[in-house]
Amino acid sequence: MIMNNDIYTIIAATNRKDSNSYLVGLQYQQKMAVLGIEAKLYSLENLDLNQRSPSMMAFEQEALIPTQKFIIIAPEYNGSYPGVLKSLIDLSAIKEAWPGKKALLTGVATGRGGNIRGLEHLTGTLNYLNVFVHPNRLPLSSIHEKMDLKTGIIEKQTSDAIDLQIADFLKF
Repeated sequence: MIMNNDIYTIIAATNRKDSNSYLVGLQYQQKMAVLGIEAKLYSLENLDLNQRSPSMMAFEQEALIPTQKFIIIAPEYNGSYPGVLKSLIDLSAIKEAWPGKKALLTGVATGRGGNIRGLEHLTGTLNYLNVFVHPNRLPLSSIHEKMDLKTGIIEKQTSDAIDLQIADFLKF
């Protein structure tokens, strides 16, 4: 068991129902639990991110502001990260939610790139907000071939890469 007092939040960065990003986030949450680390997992599915809505502000108070370390699972949307994540960032109380915190990024795509370009875009955005992004950004390509809808990620090589990424992030 690892002794760690940081507050971890996993964000499945899409508002699509039954997303692969959420299933990947569940895998991260389970792997961290095995290490004795509690990480809350959130989807952007039911948030009104067209304005600073009550649901958005509640999410900000519950998840964004208290968190010290974010794990963001970002699916590829048109060669970048989802607009709903950009809206969340733009609508948040920037100075309370982001600066000085740390982030681990994982890209998810059914194509071969694993959203590597979107991870670059997201890294730039987070760096602008003074968030320290862990250098091991993991692009998960052809995700539909690597996971089972009931058990999560099943490919050993992918599972091992996530284990290594998490271990590095816990020390970051």
